[in-house]
Amino acid sequence: MEKSESAKIDIPESSRERKGKAPLLGSPVQYARKGGYKRGVAIFDLILRVSAAAAALGATVGMGTAEQTLPFFTQFFQFQASYDDLPTFSFFVIGMAIVCAYLVLSIPFSVVCIARPLAIAPRLLLIILDTVALTLATSAAGASAAIVYLAHNGNSGANWLAICQQFGDFCQKTSGSVVASFAAVVLLIFLVLLSALALRKH
Repeated sequence: MEKSESAKIDIPESSRERKGKAPLLGSPVQYARKGGYKRGVAIFDLILRVSAAAAALGATVGMGTAEQTLPFFTQFFQFQASYDDLPTFSFFVIGMAIVCAYLVLSIPFSVVCIARPLAIAPRLLLIILDTVALTLATSAAGASAAIVYLAHNGNSGANWLAICQQFGDFCQKTSGSVVASFAAVVLLIFLVLLSALALRKH
């Protein structure tokens, strides 16, 4: 009876737990590295999101304040150009205002991704809504870019005259707004790519 007790080998409980749980849970070091990598992506996402919101706000304000009245006018008519004279520019202001509002409202979700870098739901929500915002911003910027081109160069085939020689300040504001909107589009593209990168290993 004593021999059987002396021949008995005690296996530490920690070793048995490690053998049973290691294949399922993985190494804590791997999880720390994965979380740190995704947290870095989330911080970069927040920086790009704030920059895109600033670009969209600049585009909205610039186009919304684009207005010029020429100093010469007649008794019955004055020469004035305003963004709301063109439906395309009105759509631009509304569309970029929506994109700007969305980007501001999405900042808390980006902060959640920093605090919980391995969470899937907020990142999945952001990539879907970022894609919608990207579509809206691209359509507004592209349509307005065509109108700005016509304002600068005209179209002899359609008998449309270039107006930027007379309305220089108006054209300068609208052109700057379109450039800012394309900057927002590029930043939104990077935001979608970052979200896809963060979701890639889930």
